[in-house]
Formats: sequence, structure tokens, C-alpha cells
Amino acid sequence: MRILLAEDEPELATWLVRALQQADFQVDWVDDGRMVRRSLKATRYDALILDLGLPGLGGHDVLADLRDAGHTLPVLILTARDSLMERVSTLHEGADDFLAKPFELAELEARLVALVRRSRGGEHPRLACGPLAYDPGTRQFTLDHQPLALTPREHAVLRALIQRSGEPLSKQEIIERVFSDEQDVNPEVTEVLVHRLRKRLAPSTVQITTLRGLGYVLENAG
Repeated sequence: MRILLAEDEPELATWLVRALQQADFQVDWVDDGRMVRRSLKATRYDALILDLGLPGLGGHDVLADLRDAGHTLPVLILTARDSLMERVSTLHEGADDFLAKPFELAELEARLVALVRRSRGGEHPRLACGPLAYDPGTRQFTLDHQPLALTPREHAVLRALIQRSGEPLSKQEIIERVFSDEQDVNPEVTEVLVHRLRKRLAPSTVQITTLRGLGYVLENAG
């Protein structure tokens, strides 16, 4: 899952980015409210973690701006302002969840997964495609209920595809999700990994289809 973090406390943000990356989240960080809309235009995110006390444009204004523009992105408010009035007002303004500082990382991870699940259709958040399933908790793929053995990079590519099951991902989007810490990655690497994944999925009805000009899409042909 790719997350946008809008937080102006550098120490907290740095810790959150590292911790969430270790939990298999892809995280981009901005420290100014005015950068949120710009980031959303450039990249597709699964959820936004939004601090209310942002410089440039406050969290309340960022939230109102997003909802007025028709953005349905799940938004989790992260703030030190822990009062009933604050929670109620932000939920009325269009926030999907509210977590007060300080907080436990495990709870934040669980709330993020739950938000994305709800936004993608309830109990089956497009983390399943026919007989292929991915469990974010165990980080395990199964195919026809049997564990699917994958290399780390194959796992990362397939996870990116299943998180957008039915929607095309371009080579560049896959590279950004899988190789976010590496520079100058050759796009051909994506082609090689997709080729390997097709072989691993070949016995099933799940397939990775190439859509010319759009990228790759994971779909169930059964």
C-alpha cells in the first residue's frame, strides 16, 4: 500500500516512514499542507495520514480542499489535539479515522489496512484476484490456498499489482513502488519480473495482461 504522510515534525515523520516501510507500506512524506494536493496529482495513494497542525495550509483546510475537489482518498487524522469536539469535527469534515498522539504503531498499521479495505469494498479489498490472495498481516501470497514461493522483488511487484487488481500499473509506477530506495532502475527489470510472475501464475486463471500504453493489469480469466 502506498501512503502519503503529511506531518511537520521531522523526528516523528522520519520514524514513521521507516517503521511503516518495514511493515510493507510505501510512504512518501511532505511537511507542508500546500504540498498534499500536488503530491496527489503526481502519484496514486491508497491513504493519507494527515496532521492537523501543518504549516502553509492547516490540516482542516487540506481535508476540506480534498473533499471539495471530490477526492475519496481515505484520510486518517494524526494529531495531538485529542478532544471529543476535535474528533467529531474532523469526522464531519470528511476524515475517515482519527488517531491521537502518542499512539502505538501496531494500531496505526491496523487502522490504515482497515481504511483501505473499506474504501475498496469491505472485507475483500482487492487483495484477492480469483484464486490468488495476499494477506497483509502475514505478508504471504497463496494460490489456490497454497503458499506461493516468490523472490523478494517478485513479491513486491505482485503485491503492487494485487493492490490495484483490475487497474493498470505503468512500468514507472511499479518501479516507484518496488525500487523506491534505488536510483536509475532499468525499466527492463520490470519486464523480467513480470515474465517470471506469469510463469508462476501460469497453472491458474490469474494472469498479468499488458495493456499497450497503460502498463500491466492483474486479472482473473476464470
